[in-house]
Amino acid sequence: MSFSLNEQSIVNLLTLRYNPLQKPLISKITADDLNSIMDVDKNILKELLIYVINREIKGKKRVALTLSSGVDSTLLLSLIRDTNPSIKIDCICAIFDENHECKCATELASRFNAEIHIIDFRDINILDDMPLHLSIVKEPRWNLYFYYIVKEASKYSDMLITGDGGDELFGGYTFRYSKFLKYNATSWRDKALAYLSCHERDHVPDQHKLFGDRIRFNWDNILALFKPYFDNNLEPLQQVFLADFNGKLLFDWIPTNTKLFQHFSLHGVTPFLDHDVIRMAMSIDPRLKFDQRSGIGKIILREILSEYNIHLNNSKIGFTLDTRTICKNHKETLFYYLDDARIVKDGWINKEWLDKALKMLETEDIDVRYVNKILALLAFEIWYRLFITKEIKY
Repeated sequence: MSFSLNEQSIVNLLTLRYNPLQKPLISKITADDLNSIMDVDKNILKELLIYVINREIKGKKRVALTLSSGVDSTLLLSLIRDTNPSIKIDCICAIFDENHECKCATELASRFNAEIHIIDFRDINILDDMPLHLSIVKEPRWNLYFYYIVKEASKYSDMLITGDGGDELFGGYTFRYSKFLKYNATSWRDKALAYLSCHERDHVPDQHKLFGDRIRFNWDNILALFKPYFDNNLEPLQQVFLADFNGKLLFDWIPTNTKLFQHFSLHGVTPFLDHDVIRMAMSIDPRLKFDQRSGIGKIILREILSEYNIHLNNSKIGFTLDTRTICKNHKETLFYYLDDARIVKDGWINKEWLDKALKMLETEDIDVRYVNKILALLAFEIWYRLFITKEIKY
């Protein structure tokens, strides 16, 4: 079991969606790392990415790639095919709702002579599979849909290439940057508050009422975790990049995906998270990542893509669960575990808050923040029964 059951780890996980007090698999970046801006153009970055990709896939006849039709995965597909004309590429794309992007991904795969394999999550009951997922990752996380993508990829190759890190290193969260900058916060504390307000789906307005008698919740303790990212001389946008890299990427997605790769005996390849790519990304002028006037992000990556005559729109494209629909369609699973929750009986979670949140599921316009928190508590409850009370066996 890799998750420690204690007050602070539970507070962090249920407030931020990750616990920054754990030891990360790759090193954090610091404010000092972002202090020296160098003249890095698209050609230097392109050659480095090609080197990293070809080093990893050398000798391979077939590779799998996650393809969302966003900038990161499209760029990786372009570079792989450009330098490996005969390699077989199997692209894995996912459908989460009616407004899916698989049509664009299918066209891109065809253009680069790759196969496309589509997973329709509308046909999958993720909640019923949660005990299996949690038995693999051994941490109480609810966003484990990547399990199905890795499983599908394992049918075609022993390697899966992903665009993880592209958003954090090259300015992909444009919808947050503009919001954060509008606050014009000056003190590190106000900047941390502004940053958390840009991640409002991770916590609820009455977050302090969520916890039971065994936990003393204090927002000051949460804000203190972000002091190293905002109490420095970096530009505000650089501070956000620093916080983003050292957040969910480092303490949620990387460790979770690594365990899923290991479960399916797959070699996970993340070119953007290569040590030298990270170092180069940290030295790139932030204006080559995000243009504040146009709101366009990943500018330097888009410049490389333009060489392949690909021009994508600026909307945030990626794999995202429709959590409202999931909860409404599978209420019986939620109530099966949470009606008599062990995490409530043992004092970790407040019964009144949980009962109130579950009743909200009957409303049509339930706040997605409460939906996400219910899913987080479901994961906590199932994990608790797996590893603490050991009522569930896997």
